Amino acid sequence: MKAGWIDFGLVRDFLAEQTNAYRICTKPEAWAERFGNDALISFRTERDRDAIIDELPQWSEAGQVHFARIFARFLPKQDAERESPQLVWGNRDADLRATVMECGVHFGIDFGGGYSAGLFVDQRHNRQFVRRIAPRKLLNCFAYTCSFSVVAGLMGASTVSIDLSRKSLARGRENFTINGMSMNRHRFLADDVFDVLPRLAGKGEKFDVIILDPPTFSRSRRGSSFQVEHDFEKLLIAALELTERDAKILLSTNCAKLNERALEVMARFGLKIARRAGSFHRTPALPDFPPGAAARSIWLTLR
Repeated sequence: MKAGWIDFGLVRDFLAEQTNAYRICTKPEAWAERFGNDALISFRTERDRDAIIDELPQWSEAGQVHFARIFARFLPKQDAERESPQLVWGNRDADLRATVMECGVHFGIDFGGGYSAGLFVDQRHNRQFVRRIAPRKLLNCFAYTCSFSVVAGLMGASTVSIDLSRKSLARGRENFTINGMSMNRHRFLADDVFDVLPRLAGKGEKFDVIILDPPTFSRSRRGSSFQVEHDFEKLLIAALELTERDAKILLSTNCAKLNERALEVMARFGLKIARRAGSFHRTPALPDFPPGAAARSIWLTLR
């Protein structure tokens, strides 16, 4: 098999844990992910996109992984140039929505819903960590389709999910529904995180797990911007006001300018400003991602 593809032993491991959403191939300028019966290729160059398309049938046949459709999306330098994935192969009349599993939890996917399909597979180990610690109350900032809220809710937590996009939060509610969960103890706030956090603090709300996985860049409805390498410290300081004594905070980013060491430096600065103490750890490396290919993440445990 050509270089860059995961081995079939790992495919069998995913099957055993009821997971069918994961990275299957990584090339220098493209990668491919499995989403159930669909494959999504993300590419910067047509050369690597075409290499994955040419090699995919051999890999899928050898691994007995059968795809009904192949989608592809170009990775532009500017977020404003992002477009929904385009169908490369398969039935054009089939529903663009589907459901995938991760460790037995169901998540909705929509290839027509925007640039991202609905689930960031490189957060799989962080979601598993949330399930293991079974939080009582989770705050999910920049929640997107609320995957962290879903896994926390399945363990009995109440959750607050914040995102500027009403559409994303609506998809988050659907993720709760497809897992048979009631909305009674879960709130969805379509608002700016920096506006919501002080309001929650003013009400005296506290959380034992907080998820901080912001986009590299975003702009609020009022025109204010968030740039992760400049504003992550401010975000963390605001979040620290909402933490219980032994709370855990996930700091995660896809920004190429920030690695785990940079996140820890930011976190230590935030702790100093807030006059708090804490320790750090990382979840295990993802076996389907080469080093440096997944989101950079650290967990901060407060004392």
